[in-house]
Amino acid sequence: MKKGLTFTSILLLVSAITVLAGCAQSPKEKESAQTEPANSQVQTELIYASAKDINDMNPHLYTGSMPAQGMIYESLVENTPDGIKPLLAESWDISEDGKTYTFYLRQDVKFHDGEPFNAEAVKQNIDAVQANAEKHAWIKLSTKITSVKVIDEHTVQLTLSEAYYPALVELSMTRPYVFISPKDFKDGGTKDGVSGFHGTGPYKLTAHKVEENATFEANADYWGGAPAIKKITSKVLPAGETTFLALQKGEINFVFTDDRGADSIDVEAMDQLAESGDYQLVRSEAMNTNMIVANSSRQNSPVQETAVREALWVGIDRETISKDIFNGTQTVADTLFSANVNYAKVDLKKREYDPEMAKQLLDQAGWTLADGKGVRTKNGQPLAMKLYYDSNSSSQKIQAELIQYSMKELGVQLEIVGEESTSIANRRATGEYDLLFNQTWGLAYDPQSTIAAFTSDSAYKHTTSGIAEADELYQKIDAVMVSTDEASRQSLYADIMKIVHDEAVFIPITNGRVTVVAPENLDGISFKQTQYELPFEKMNFK
Repeated sequence: MKKGLTFTSILLLVSAITVLAGCAQSPKEKESAQTEPANSQVQTELIYASAKDINDMNPHLYTGSMPAQGMIYESLVENTPDGIKPLLAESWDISEDGKTYTFYLRQDVKFHDGEPFNAEAVKQNIDAVQANAEKHAWIKLSTKITSVKVIDEHTVQLTLSEAYYPALVELSMTRPYVFISPKDFKDGGTKDGVSGFHGTGPYKLTAHKVEENATFEANADYWGGAPAIKKITSKVLPAGETTFLALQKGEINFVFTDDRGADSIDVEAMDQLAESGDYQLVRSEAMNTNMIVANSSRQNSPVQETAVREALWVGIDRETISKDIFNGTQTVADTLFSANVNYAKVDLKKREYDPEMAKQLLDQAGWTLADGKGVRTKNGQPLAMKLYYDSNSSSQKIQAELIQYSMKELGVQLEIVGEESTSIANRRATGEYDLLFNQTWGLAYDPQSTIAAFTSDSAYKHTTSGIAEADELYQKIDAVMVSTDEASRQSLYADIMKIVHDEAVFIPITNGRVTVVAPENLDGISFKQTQYELPFEKMNFK
């Protein structure tokens, strides 16, 4: 390992130790903790920390907390390790041409406000989503639906313009194709807001104090049976020391990796809690890929050049990030998708950490470092860029600092900027960025969802549109989504992955997992095929 990175790793270790030392309890606090255990709350309640408010819980828009929305709203079908399974639809038929889906609905389901869940409610909800088509352009299904027809009270028919193999997968997502009571609609729709948040799910939203907390209570009439955990509270707390202390004091008793892929406390703090005997640590399999997204269409930015992006890739020590920042809980990612993602077993060039190679790539591209200067230049332009990270994610901040230090060693001036996740998402949509942290959609949705987002203005269009093969890339994406031949689909996905890999527009860092820190006596902790929800309804205290 290079001397600079070893020094940085030492700084990171010292920083972690300092944080933990700052979190240490005084003897008086320890005595209090012994008489009032961290998991002493009523054994039917969970209180979890979140770095952000639940925001607008309209499930047909995108500002709400996805873990919270997953408690309230449900879809027709569910994505599981064994494939698509029934949820609000008990069964379904697909026509031979792959364009017509007929769903047979459960007959014992009501919305939280008492309204019946039926075919008419399904039609109204899907029509409401389709009425805001531009907002949902990232999800290809929204461009394929031509009609929703009520056959009878509990049968509904969905017709597409052409065969679309990921249709059921996209119908299973946390949003937007989930169902809210039509009584909550405004002016017959949802695109301009809703008047309430009544779904069919296992929990009801019963209270919300903006930027403070939100309360969810068990749905006693839930069609799947009333949950054992009767109350769940989402408490807004800054990530890091504040959340760690809140766990120690019993002010909260549950934390998990949120829908931004960020943990509320660092690995050392998690281990310390687990060692106390009051808490347990539970981790999922690899769910997604944490990455740096490079804006290939950014005018007058060095990031437009493939050589610069590739130099960034080989100049980042992902092994150090995995071991020193994540303590091995996240593994090094060499490609955009991990091997357990469908169609992702593609032979792609491996780019190992190699600072000397990074310097050669920059030299060959004309970015030279003059004697006595710290920043490379080309035609009078400095090799300067900005990297945006989520200010609520302590791990992203540390990664950004490490990468900034590494880039300085290469003669790259990298400014790092922390912003709220909503601001990061807005930059991604508008193209106002050089580089930013992001993550793939994850196990249940990929590769189709992340790849479909390559063509979306609100997602990764700015990332991909500046490469030479952009038109070819988009044509192949259109083709793979309607392909009915498995061999052809495999070939198209391989081509798509090779194009973006060779152009280095998505720089993989680590494969992320969902981590749960929970009371030791909590049973039934499991994971869905997504990092955006947890099945709270399956949990119970011993």
